[in-house]
Amino acid sequence: MGVSSFLLGSVLVLVFSVVHGDPLVPALCIFGDSVVDAGNNNNLYTVVKANFPPYGRDFVTHKPTGRFCNGKLATDFTAEFLGFTSYPPAYLSQEARGKNLLTGANFASAASGYYDRTADLYHSISLTQQLNYYKEYQAKVVNMVGRDKANTIFSGAIHLLSAGNSDFIQNYYINPYLNRAYSTDQFSDILIRSYSAFIQNLYGLGARRIGVTGLAPTGCLPAAITLFGSGSNECVARLNQDAILFNNKLNSTSQSLQNKLPGLKLVVFDIYQPLLDMITKPAENGFFESRKACCGTGTLETSLLCNARSPGTCNNATGYVFWDGFHPSEAANQVLAGDLLSQGFSLIS
Repeated sequence: MGVSSFLLGSVLVLVFSVVHGDPLVPALCIFGDSVVDAGNNNNLYTVVKANFPPYGRDFVTHKPTGRFCNGKLATDFTAEFLGFTSYPPAYLSQEARGKNLLTGANFASAASGYYDRTADLYHSISLTQQLNYYKEYQAKVVNMVGRDKANTIFSGAIHLLSAGNSDFIQNYYINPYLNRAYSTDQFSDILIRSYSAFIQNLYGLGARRIGVTGLAPTGCLPAAITLFGSGSNECVARLNQDAILFNNKLNSTSQSLQNKLPGLKLVVFDIYQPLLDMITKPAENGFFESRKACCGTGTLETSLLCNARSPGTCNNATGYVFWDGFHPSEAANQVLAGDLLSQGFSLIS
């Protein structure tokens, strides 16, 4: 989707929000990995963190928050589009208390995934534990507003899930115990079973509007090209094919879940194609660099390796598709958020 259709979509939603004065949905709850983590890993005993410069340098506060980006995440733009005046707080942060919780919370944790052992490897918060925190969150909301009002919030809220990238890049591809034991197809099936259970559990807890993002073109992430590209400078075709295979399974499973669970609105967001378009046709999408990231050498650095002393970090990230070796820049996230918006109208209707 081009910038013009992104702007049109966002203008329509913002006008609608502003005219009505309230957000389009009562709350926004977010689960998953580093693509959507807003700071839950900050105080964990893990190396997968982003609460130091240059992360956050272009954020509203110009300070690192734990977001794996120079600025806003796609979900931050989504919260704005929906009419919220603040972003869902990281559940483990000081902000996630009292009335702040009534408009949602962010449970995501970098290096988490559908496969709980991925999170275990990096000492981050597994999806199973994120769901436990969500139950705890629900109890707090019930205590504040009563069961009936709380149920209305939970069923009306949008729940967003982004996972799977870390399972492949940070576990399966580098873990001989896994990649010798399972083919990519078999490993994808394990992840999909976990996804299906997660959606059914969320549904059982009252969630009725759920959006899930498919895998990105993982073979085009700068760090993936460096690690798995055998010295080439091109996207790694095998990794992209694995992502497509997984996304096909995600789509068919989601369709089955939608058919099986009454009243469920479940949307699978395709970020594969929009991100691939930005990578393969940067100029058409307002970018000039899509192979190298802004941080450091732009070929690998992420988390602790992307720091204030990293030599070579770009001065202006707006022309870069990637901020670090794994994560899109704020500018790319803004375009992706527009795509999420255009694909997700059924969640707010």
